[in-house]
Amino acid sequence: MKNKPFLMAMLALFCWSIGHSQTENAADKKLNLQPIVFNADDKPAFEDPPQGFRDKHAELASGKLTVVQYNSKTLGTRREMAVYTPAGYAADKKYPVLYLLHGLNSDKGQWTDWIRAQDVIDNLIRDGKIKPMLVVFPNCNSSVTVENPTPDQEKEKEMGYKSYGVSFEKDLLKDIIPYIESNYAVYRNREQRALAGLSMGGGQSLNIGLSNIDTFAFIGGFSSAPNTNEVGGLSTLKLVPDVKAARKNLKVLWVSCGSKDWLFNVSQRIHGCLKANQVPHVWHVDGNAHDDVEWANNLYLFSQHIFK
Repeated sequence: MKNKPFLMAMLALFCWSIGHSQTENAADKKLNLQPIVFNADDKPAFEDPPQGFRDKHAELASGKLTVVQYNSKTLGTRREMAVYTPAGYAADKKYPVLYLLHGLNSDKGQWTDWIRAQDVIDNLIRDGKIKPMLVVFPNCNSSVTVENPTPDQEKEKEMGYKSYGVSFEKDLLKDIIPYIESNYAVYRNREQRALAGLSMGGGQSLNIGLSNIDTFAFIGGFSSAPNTNEVGGLSTLKLVPDVKAARKNLKVLWVSCGSKDWLFNVSQRIHGCLKANQVPHVWHVDGNAHDDVEWANNLYLFSQHIFK
């Protein structure tokens, strides 16, 4: 069924919102569910990608997608992630790295199987629009392990999906990034490291990235979910813990959402918070929904603004 991934994603988000309803205060819950009111600056910052931008061209030189296992000392278990290496990858060169985070109840395959991120990146590299780079697709739920690839979603919901929080952040910073930098020919400085994600992963990317500006120079939140700090309704933690550092040191901070997305209010409030704190950022609103078209489009656009 062609729309099955989309329907599954919508069902997961709906169940997630219900599961969090008791932890979300009444005011914030009302904000997340109220009708969308568009402001003057809720508009596209860029044109849509050209047709065929994520078509696969098997006849041309393409990157390689590999599933690798690593030992997570943070979690005390063995985990998996997918790693994209560009065509012509060579150990005697150095490459920047983009870490892409998936949404709720999905896995590392959401970006590669549904959105086809590797094809987006392949085509951009071939067209000379971006530098060759590595793209890492972690499992953003720390409960997902080699031994337990499909955790009980009911238990996850009962626990408030905490496995998408601090435990994953520590795994990313202390295990995933060090593994990539020890096993691949990549740069090890923040100016060559980007973090972005969709939906729940968008919230994770903003939460983690803005709390670790010394680690990431490029941060993107696409259709970010209510797990986003301060403005999402589930956390009182500051979205931007160090405003001065964000203003001074972030090279690109990207916030985007489709105008047909039922979670639009979250991204709109992210934009408002950043604007109020005078933190420079991209605010891109197009006509899409909470779907693969939105996320593929923003990957296409975002990836052309990083590692400059």
